[in-house]
Amino acid sequence: MTALLVFLGAMVGAPLRYLTDRFVQSRHESLFPWGTLSVNVLGCLILGGLAGAGTALPGHVLALAGTGFCGALTTYSTFSYETMRLVERKAYLSAMMNAVVSIAAGLGAVLLACAGIAAIVN
Repeated sequence: MTALLVFLGAMVGAPLRYLTDRFVQSRHESLFPWGTLSVNVLGCLILGGLAGAGTALPGHVLALAGTGFCGALTTYSTFSYETMRLVERKAYLSAMMNAVVSIAAGLGAVLLACAGIAAIVN
């Protein structure tokens, strides 16, 4: 049953990642991967909130929303690939900023959501 919930969450997360990435990236003419940054930070925010809820969430919700949805929404491989492509194009500042901002914003989103939801639930 858990594998099915993960699968169902991923069925929503993966297309949403693609559509969000295309939507965000189409509004920027720069090489910077704004779409990937957006979905990764959003996924961190959601997963942080789920973690902050702790045991108030049933395990099946975490499998569906955390592992399935967030796992398919976020993408470390695309982040890494796009950073490498920026380096190949000699856009060194953009590559460095992508790495630094992605990690800092992702961690910040997790911490913010986790602490915020934990304060509400507990």
